Amino acid sequence: MLYITIQELEAAINYWRSQSPSSGDELRLCAQASALAKSYALMIVQGSQRIPLDVLDESARDAIHQFIKTTQAS
Repeated sequence: MLYITIQELEAAINYWRSQSPSSGDELRLCAQASALAKSYALMIVQGSQRIPLDVLDESARDAIHQFIKTTQAS
């Protein structure tokens, strides 16, 4: 089973935020960062250091996979 650490999740959120900064008066996150934010918050509350990738919803998994693909290419 593949896992993602809280540090990797935070790096992915920061990457997506740098690619598409928050917008609007409410400072809404881009779709990718928003998809990852719920899992990140739950990990903080639960004190988790890693979670299985298969517990992420489809949009969060897509955001993580795109992040990994993009960052490994550079």
